[in-house]
Amino acid sequence: MSATRRQILSRTGATAAGIAFTGALSELFAGSASAAPGGHTGRAGYGPLVPDPEGLLDLPAGFRYKVLSRQGDPLRSGEGLVPSNPDGMGAFAGRRGRVHLVRNHENRVTGKIGVPTVPGLTYDPAGKGGCTALELDGRNNVLGERVAIAGTAVNCAGGPTPWRTWLTCEETEDKAGTNGYTKDHGFIFEVDGADPHRTGAVPLTAMGRFQHEAIAIDPASGIVYETEDAFERPFGLFYRFLPHRPLGGTGSLRAGGALEAMRVPGVADLSVFQEAGTRFEGIEWVPVPDPQAAQTPIRLQDFGPRGITHAQKLEGCYWGGRAVYFVSSFARVTDGSGATHFGQVWKYEPHRRRLTLVVVFGPDTDIQLPGESPDNICLAPSGGLMVCEDGEGAQHVFGVSERGEVYALARGAQALTSAADGTPEWGEFAGVTFSPDRGTMYVNCYTPGTTFAVTGPWC
Repeated sequence: MSATRRQILSRTGATAAGIAFTGALSELFAGSASAAPGGHTGRAGYGPLVPDPEGLLDLPAGFRYKVLSRQGDPLRSGEGLVPSNPDGMGAFAGRRGRVHLVRNHENRVTGKIGVPTVPGLTYDPAGKGGCTALELDGRNNVLGERVAIAGTAVNCAGGPTPWRTWLTCEETEDKAGTNGYTKDHGFIFEVDGADPHRTGAVPLTAMGRFQHEAIAIDPASGIVYETEDAFERPFGLFYRFLPHRPLGGTGSLRAGGALEAMRVPGVADLSVFQEAGTRFEGIEWVPVPDPQAAQTPIRLQDFGPRGITHAQKLEGCYWGGRAVYFVSSFARVTDGSGATHFGQVWKYEPHRRRLTLVVVFGPDTDIQLPGESPDNICLAPSGGLMVCEDGEGAQHVFGVSERGEVYALARGAQALTSAADGTPEWGEFAGVTFSPDRGTMYVNCYTPGTTFAVTGPWC
């Protein structure tokens, strides 16, 4: 007898998340320096979620949240209003125990509240996307909030650099003259949350122009790995960027480099593999013919008679141990993929040129509603994984233990917003990340835009 995820949660109070999957989760966290020393890495949850009397965020007993910022409130810098659609986010250590939180805003031209344009920090005045930066003290009190970059478009995710800046990614391929834009879009930009004018608004053009999602940097070689969240067939590619000045610090990526796409020999579509542990040796990297996509999107370009390897909905990306991990949040035959799944996590080991499928979400054993899938991911203080859900119904931040047990850590309250016809809506979660001391989880609710700091008995 089957049950939907919502039915399970309503009966259990979300003591179990009900996401079934296969995979060797220990592989995800082995060798990671992100877990707190001595953490109980096998822990599976913190108990049932407790309804929030304020109607914002349900958490387990012992956890507390603080609202750091709300869409439409004045920025403390006086530059305008807090923009809408907060998405990917990074947290960086500052002086005297402070934290600099850099937050994307995934605004298209139709965005409700655009990032205010600021001299020296604006790429294209017609773009409503960008980043804001919050400065927090050791108790998550907001000391400052300002524009960090403006005039970009559809800033979805990104990733941190080893020198404590943020690479924000445009998830669009719109060119100048499209949707009113005055410049080409589809680039990566570097953002310094502590001093945004150090980085300005300079596109890192050599890193490619495509529908970027996220990045991860190999701290030993400086190679940057990039995911592409393409919406239509042929789907996105997995890239690596070989910088001319690897690990050169702030601004070094402007020196350029070579962009390559991953080829798994004999594999055109990663979605067809459904068994965790599937492994490919001898991974190849093929030079991208035209990284600027002047005439043809990169994924449509000619990579030779052996082709290139695609995957639907390539999203989250992070570095752990000696490997890079990336997420295919879902694939559907009805969209043109070779098979259907509700999420994959892949592991690429550069020193072995090996690609391994470490986690598969459903649908055969998955009790989620159709379309719900993993999106942003990060390593948790427990040594496990935190996953933002992007789908239908009530939205959650899920934890995944090393034993493969999934639990609900946070749930958006129904009262956050409602559709025009009065039916409830839930804003997806995004940008989950942890403070440098691992004591606070920061996460965004996309609609209406809200940034939370969550503290509690992390272990």
